[in-house]
Amino acid sequence: MRHLNKLLCACSFAALGLPALTGCEGGELFEVNAPDWISDKIQDIEDSENGNQEEIVLEGMMEDVYTIGNTDYSSAWWTAFSKYYVIPDGQKWNAVFNLKINPDAPNTYKNFVLVICADAERGGEGYKEYGAIRFDNQPSGNSEWGDYIDRSCIESTLTFETDTDEGIEKLGGKVTLVVDRTSPEAFNVIMTNGVVTKTYKQQTALVNLNADQTNTNIRCFLVAEGSYIDFLETNIVPIEGLTSAKDKNPKSMVLQNVPDQVNAGADLKEAMADVTALVTFEEGVTKTVKASELNFSAIPDMDTPGEKTLVATYNKTFKGENCDTPIMAYANFEVVEKIVSIAVETQPTRTTYYYYTSSATASLNNRTLAFDPTGMVVKATDSSGKTRVLDNSRLTFSTVPAKVGLQIVTITAEAGITATVNVIVKESQVLEVTNNKTTVGTMDNSTPFWGDFSDEFNVPVGETRFIKFTNFTSRVENYHNFVVVLRKSNLIEYAVVRADNYGWGDGYAACLTSGGQADWVAWRDEMNGAKVTVYVTNCGNGTADVQAVMVGNAGTTSTQYYLGINTIDPNDLNFALTVENAYLIFGE
Repeated sequence: MRHLNKLLCACSFAALGLPALTGCEGGELFEVNAPDWISDKIQDIEDSENGNQEEIVLEGMMEDVYTIGNTDYSSAWWTAFSKYYVIPDGQKWNAVFNLKINPDAPNTYKNFVLVICADAERGGEGYKEYGAIRFDNQPSGNSEWGDYIDRSCIESTLTFETDTDEGIEKLGGKVTLVVDRTSPEAFNVIMTNGVVTKTYKQQTALVNLNADQTNTNIRCFLVAEGSYIDFLETNIVPIEGLTSAKDKNPKSMVLQNVPDQVNAGADLKEAMADVTALVTFEEGVTKTVKASELNFSAIPDMDTPGEKTLVATYNKTFKGENCDTPIMAYANFEVVEKIVSIAVETQPTRTTYYYYTSSATASLNNRTLAFDPTGMVVKATDSSGKTRVLDNSRLTFSTVPAKVGLQIVTITAEAGITATVNVIVKESQVLEVTNNKTTVGTMDNSTPFWGDFSDEFNVPVGETRFIKFTNFTSRVENYHNFVVVLRKSNLIEYAVVRADNYGWGDGYAACLTSGGQADWVAWRDEMNGAKVTVYVTNCGNGTADVQAVMVGNAGTTSTQYYLGINTIDPNDLNFALTVENAYLIFGE
């Protein structure tokens, strides 16, 4: 199979370019055999209009038809992956797929990401990333990242200033992707849908990140976020094998999100409304289906308390037609008497919470702290008069106002079934810490990410530790600044947060951030020589707050906060500073 896909410019040379080059006599257009300088001029205009884009020739394409991501656009980051495509040295990977953009998407980053890595399983031994390239182009944001990705090699016909700019719909449609290793002295990537073209042209070959240096392969895979991908064709057979376009019968399924307990007499369909099923079809293709596409029954019934078996039946092909043989899956759940009241049998272990207010959070209205139910025991009384202990995961809790004094937390089991507990909120004690060495990072801004660290600073329960330093940066990227690492004494991380409204880690997803800066270019410039104070608070409720106040070299104050980072062990909270293409000076 061979395809020829020419990248066309938006403006027509015939309509716009040639009239400007008419002759002096009679106004005729110059012919092909015109003088060399005129031919050169015509070529320059054509190159300018067309962006010097070469035609993409796709050879050896094979069907590989499957879907990446939830078709309701609900896939979160790092949850929806393509197959693995291994690219040997000297070869290229061509792929064609339909990118489905959420018409209600508010963010430009909700498209697809190409991840380039060593020849190893994602997250497994030997897995190392060269980096990632997203289809949108946002120079002031995070549209590319990785230690081996040079953002200066990126070009795009569509650029966004912020991740809320209009125009994300231009990224959708049939996308052609080329990852090219054919040159021994270059590495190139092209992604285009005919409307938007983004390229990465690196004038050096990739280094070998494989543990076995005789293995010169790389792997690539795609990630969808807030979108989904209907994959169509590839010239490389993926590790998981090709998937044909023909319809496929279901072979098996696994039920997900089945509730542990359901009230006696409840409607089964309503009780299982949040259940999904991961269905595996012929050729190993998988798809997640909703409860509305499943038929449920309970064995033996829903009326009497006790252990029950949920039977789910699915009777559709991959394309949604009636299948040859329906498939079934099973799960266990418990039918219980309806709860009429709850009471707190044992108070939670931690009932005193702390917060700190810096200038980063001084104007924050209605600030709250998360309730920590650790150690709490709640008993329920059902309609038969029997009592039982409820798992805290079945309960919901109101938040705690970040205000000094006694605060009441409402615990809810079901609508109208509540109890309360009291907690005390205090302002934390504040203490400055100092670093033993005067610098972190080399003073030429060449230190790579994770290349140098400050001391480790312990933050006891109910206290805030702060540190002051001067931040210097290469000013190339927003993340070329200081980074705060929250971790245990054994260096297991809770979360990592940066100066520029970005972070990661088990505890990061729950936190409230202050958002980005209004003018990233000006902010990057002022961060070179900025006077920074970082505050870390151990809130005592299994969460931590990070606040940063940054006074730029022109005197402009900017702030950043990450409030409510969870999964924290209050008895083992430490933080350290690191950098990327930046350095810090202490004690000035």
